[in-house]
Amino acid sequence: MFISRALGRVASSTFRLQANPLAAQAARSARTYATAASAGQIRSVIGAVVDVQFEQDNLPAILNALEVKDHSGGRLVLEVSQHLGENTVRTIAMDGTEGLVRGQKVVDTGAPITIPVGKEVLGRIINVIGEPIDERGPIDAKTHRPIHAEAPEFVDQSPTPEILETGIKVVDLLAPYARGGKIGLFGGAGVGKTVLIQELINNIAKAHGGYSIFCGVGERTREGNDLYHEMIETGVIQLEGESKCALVFGQMNEPPGARARVALTGLTIAEYFRDDEGQDVLLFIDNIFRFTQAGSEVSALLGRIPSAVGYQPTLSTDMGGMQERITTTKNGSITSVQAVYVPADDLTDPAPATTFAHLDATTVLSRSIAELGIYPAVDPLDSKSRILDPRIVGDEHYKVATEVQQILQNYKSLQDIIAILGMDELSEEDKLVVERARKIQRFLSQPFAVAQVFTGYEGRLVKLADTIRSFQEILGGKHDNLPESAFYMQGDINDVQKRAEELAKEMGSQ
Repeated sequence: MFISRALGRVASSTFRLQANPLAAQAARSARTYATAASAGQIRSVIGAVVDVQFEQDNLPAILNALEVKDHSGGRLVLEVSQHLGENTVRTIAMDGTEGLVRGQKVVDTGAPITIPVGKEVLGRIINVIGEPIDERGPIDAKTHRPIHAEAPEFVDQSPTPEILETGIKVVDLLAPYARGGKIGLFGGAGVGKTVLIQELINNIAKAHGGYSIFCGVGERTREGNDLYHEMIETGVIQLEGESKCALVFGQMNEPPGARARVALTGLTIAEYFRDDEGQDVLLFIDNIFRFTQAGSEVSALLGRIPSAVGYQPTLSTDMGGMQERITTTKNGSITSVQAVYVPADDLTDPAPATTFAHLDATTVLSRSIAELGIYPAVDPLDSKSRILDPRIVGDEHYKVATEVQQILQNYKSLQDIIAILGMDELSEEDKLVVERARKIQRFLSQPFAVAQVFTGYEGRLVKLADTIRSFQEILGGKHDNLPESAFYMQGDINDVQKRAEELAKEMGSQ
């Protein structure tokens, strides 16, 4: 519905009238850009790549935004990527290039792509160039910012480790998230990354007083549409009142230029709230792999020689340039949750491997756990967090988490013996380890509010203190008498006990 290019163009005619404090706003960025507007002509169009020729000594700077005049499809922005010589620049289009012809006039805006920021964008859906695509009229923003900026200086950063409660047991216990940190959700296709991100929005964004930015990068339009309407229903977005969330989309159907830049558009809005309004901002990105993938497409279009597995040679630079801007400063913080698609479930692929280096916590979603029907399909042994440290989370939390991981690891090492010889050949001690580990494995499942319509289970949000107490009791053997099935898809240990009583009644009545 709302991501279609045609609808975006309807709104663009109004937006064009007010979107030109560009050159004035360029000074806000740490970089320096050409400010004198100059005109050029299109020399060639090859897919998303457009070559534009300018007059002598009047070339636009790299990363400057150019606008095509009299384009039948509405406002078309081109971003300068290379200077080719003979006063010609090579640009990447932020929208489809259908209808462009050689000789068509192009104007340099004198600044990078500049978007509206501030409270006016809350509750709205915008595209990569800051145009509204929700059919609710233009965005009358007082402030505009370029999407390219430098990361904060080291002296301005303020890393204070503090746990961010999500209400999801497996995350809070074994790989807790840091407030103001960067969190990655890793997984192959269809293991539940988007559902987990939506549950985090549901749990954190609602309980969290600040603003949230959701950035859809190269993912399904249908999911973005569902999320928007769900946010309206739950009151996160209020069509008439004051909303707490802004949505930025560059979906699967967009050209690679838009998908490579839309994450920076969302990040620029988050930076404004952090730096100018002193807010603690939540930034959700789904999916960061598509940012890398789009960069790879753009790199190939520009004729660069690819590096390992066909990715762009500038993979680390592109990723670092964006990730370093997501940080906590003395003014405020950006807590980022990023879904990371893992191609063919291979965590050594350069795209997810490069992302790993920037994260404070990694939540790895496993296909083998999803096949057991345990959701969220978080791998408790592969998921890691920098703040799972007794000095940050406390001795009790750390002790319970390490004991849970230890018993699950012991169970994993016994699985081969069980497969060959069966349970009867194990010692009594090992049998107890297996029984408790299987209960813990099932107890790590949890019903999600956003998946309630599919699972039939009512969503449960569990406090960290209840999570620690529940696992402590299972490890201590307090619930050895309860059946395994009672632990599946429950909230805290009290829910397990109620479920066990229900099962006992059902058995008694038969």
